[in-house]
Amino acid sequence: MSQLERSLLLLDESVVKSKRGLLRAKDRELRSPHQSLLGAGEPNESTNAEFDVSLTVGPHELRSFMFDSQQNNLSASRLSLAGSQISTTGLNVKHRTEALFGQFLEVLQRRNSEAEVFETVEDLIETLDEVLNGIDKMMSQTAFGKQRKVLADETWLNVERDTWKLLFALYKDRLVVQKEDAEMDDLPLVNSERAIVEHLYAANANLREYQLIVDWLEQTALEQNRMQIGHFTDRTIAWENTLHQLQNVGLTAFGSTREIVKSLDPDAPVRERRPLHDLDVEDQARLSRQIFQEVRFGRIEEAQNLCEHSGQPWKAAILEGWRLHHDPNYEPAAATSGKALTVGVKQAIEGNPRRDLWKKFAWKMAESRAVDDYTRATIGSFCGNLDSLLGILGDHNWTDVLWAYLKTQIDIRVESEIRSHCVKSYLPMPEKYWNSKMSLEQIFEELEAHKNIRIKTAARDVDRVIQKYLILDDIPELMRQFDAWLSDSSFPLTAQMLRFLTHLVLFIRQIGKQCQEDIGDKVIKRYVECLIKHGDAQLVAFYTAALPTDLQLLMYSSFLETITETQARKRVLEEAYNFGLDVPAITVYTVEKIRNREDESDVKPQEGDITPLDQIKISSLEWLIFYPDQRGELLWQANSLVRAFLAKRNVEAARKAFAVVPVDTIQQIINNYGSKDDLPRKEEASIKEYLCHQTYLAAIDGYNDWVEYYYNMKPKAPQLVKSNNFTERVASEHREQTYRMDLERWHSQLQEQTTVTRDLLYNILLFPEKGWLIDPDFDGKEDGQEEEDWLNRAVQMENLRKLCIPDVVLLLHQIFTLSGRYSESLQLADVISSEQRQLYSVYSKYKLAEVMTKIAESSLALMNEKLDPFVGDEGKKK
Repeated sequence: MSQLERSLLLLDESVVKSKRGLLRAKDRELRSPHQSLLGAGEPNESTNAEFDVSLTVGPHELRSFMFDSQQNNLSASRLSLAGSQISTTGLNVKHRTEALFGQFLEVLQRRNSEAEVFETVEDLIETLDEVLNGIDKMMSQTAFGKQRKVLADETWLNVERDTWKLLFALYKDRLVVQKEDAEMDDLPLVNSERAIVEHLYAANANLREYQLIVDWLEQTALEQNRMQIGHFTDRTIAWENTLHQLQNVGLTAFGSTREIVKSLDPDAPVRERRPLHDLDVEDQARLSRQIFQEVRFGRIEEAQNLCEHSGQPWKAAILEGWRLHHDPNYEPAAATSGKALTVGVKQAIEGNPRRDLWKKFAWKMAESRAVDDYTRATIGSFCGNLDSLLGILGDHNWTDVLWAYLKTQIDIRVESEIRSHCVKSYLPMPEKYWNSKMSLEQIFEELEAHKNIRIKTAARDVDRVIQKYLILDDIPELMRQFDAWLSDSSFPLTAQMLRFLTHLVLFIRQIGKQCQEDIGDKVIKRYVECLIKHGDAQLVAFYTAALPTDLQLLMYSSFLETITETQARKRVLEEAYNFGLDVPAITVYTVEKIRNREDESDVKPQEGDITPLDQIKISSLEWLIFYPDQRGELLWQANSLVRAFLAKRNVEAARKAFAVVPVDTIQQIINNYGSKDDLPRKEEASIKEYLCHQTYLAAIDGYNDWVEYYYNMKPKAPQLVKSNNFTERVASEHREQTYRMDLERWHSQLQEQTTVTRDLLYNILLFPEKGWLIDPDFDGKEDGQEEEDWLNRAVQMENLRKLCIPDVVLLLHQIFTLSGRYSESLQLADVISSEQRQLYSVYSKYKLAEVMTKIAESSLALMNEKLDPFVGDEGKKK
């Protein structure tokens, strides 16, 4: 038999199925060789049962990725259409991502019990899934068969979903599984490796977390990678080109450029130190890479199926050697597992009884330079050889390197446990194997100091930093990192990032983890500031309610300042009430803050003009009209604003501010307290001041009406016509007679108008009780208002009396003089000098001298009319 025939016979024999069922080729679903190397298909059911964390994670740089325009051969018109569709699609994507603000709120409202915290996280993940699927479908429709670009928001949503799933897995184990685990006894020496490892995973929470992280990394990689690696074979025959050339020596049209192997057994290339056919070398490289990727995705059975489909079942057999040995026929193991043995029936042995031997040779294979890098890495992942994994993953990404480290750490800890508790003796592993043991902190230090700049940079990305501290369960340090990001104005925290950080803080609080509350409040505060820009009242109210009371006041007040429409204002207050905010305090604070705002405009307004800031101040009073129990505060604030306007002699602005107060306000206040006698000090003072302003504004309106009538309604004298024409002379006399009648009527109505205006102005001077803008006696009534506020108010009212009362006296003198009522002007002196009201006290010497001079002019006018200069002809005013 020739050497070639022996090689073929050996190859045929290797296809025979293992008696232990390790290579069940017919029972496995074969994958087409044309499928994607990097993640085609979904994870199998067994993997999903362990840890369902399938993710789609984009690149870590938050920017859009576009292909070179030189690769796009679309026509100009099609390019224009494509640009239009992409622009519209980008807008739709933005709307979908912004909709997450409300969708996350709906989840939190639907799951408001602390016992449902993990159900809440699952709902958040499902919400992100739905949005990402919608974005993917939308973007794919505009890709025109090309690979589509990845938007920044889409990239972040992917890494956010990634992180939520990591958090769910780790903290459910930490808070649920670890609490449910009872105290476990030490495991005695047994013969079952599987029993030892099962006990180890049940008792060692750290190792269990390592495995959860590895499962998460594998499922993430499975969904993350979608690129096509290419075709490696379409027949279930290994090295078909080499076989063809050996069978047809000298007859092959496209032979290898080098001398190839003479045998086709698996060890032939290494043993003979000759290569395969050039095409087979390329196919073998693709296959090795695909097998490693399947292992990287945690799909070992898929990798074995691939080996068998490619005609290399010995590779599938190699991937079986790591399995833990378990003999159910061994009585202690059976008793430990709780399974009853059937008498006389021998059960199948599981795993590899000589696993230590396999592992020793696997280690050597992973160290061998005669094997390609991907095959070495594949074997190294099963025997804990870190160098072989880092040899190819060191240039990949952060998650790949982390996976390599954790796979190694799990392997070392499991191997150590097995050798400590198994009765069997094992072949020693190299010292290098045991020296690879590291802690999680050391692993992350290695990642942060990695020689690959891309991995080193990725270790500082927002998502990687958060994932790191979640894995380490170092919440205080995570919160300090949040604080650093918030304090750095140059750090790009987007709205979507802030949404995630906020809900992460809320999750941490809900599970009772100790964290810096002030930093958590900063995160939520920044998110609320972002939501204020979007203007959704329900969102702002809900997240503001998660802040301390002082911040609630500041943040919701800032939101109220952005609302100008009446119905919208009513709605935002309703939302605030629904979520338990202190609406009275917030509205009062808002009105006071706006009222005390200074005009920073460079343009100085003219006296009497209503500036935009004045209009804002007037409009702010509307915040206090929606609820009857705030009418007292409405009066207080409206009075303060009217005082400020009157002090600037802006009567029109004061009139508009006064008009904001509903006419039934006083009655509402009295109804709230039952009767006038039960009114608190603040409400009683506010009502009187309100009536004072009402009296003043009514008097000013009356004076303006008098001026309008006096100057604009007075009949004009007709022109005198000197003519000998009888008709013209009669017409002129008629006009003159009509004029005298109209003038007499005007004089009569002027006296009536003067009397009305006089009474309105005298209402100010003779205001009941102590006088105009003077508070009544409160008889020891207490009030929650600060005493300083009362003192400031008293000063303002006194200054306003000094400003307005002299003006009112001058207005009275003016109308008396112009209407010829000089004797009434004299009575002003008695009113001013009266000790009952002491109006003279509001006069300065200059103003008092001025008013006395004008009264003296009225006395002189009486003398000119031959009347009593001290009394006139009408007597004193009764």
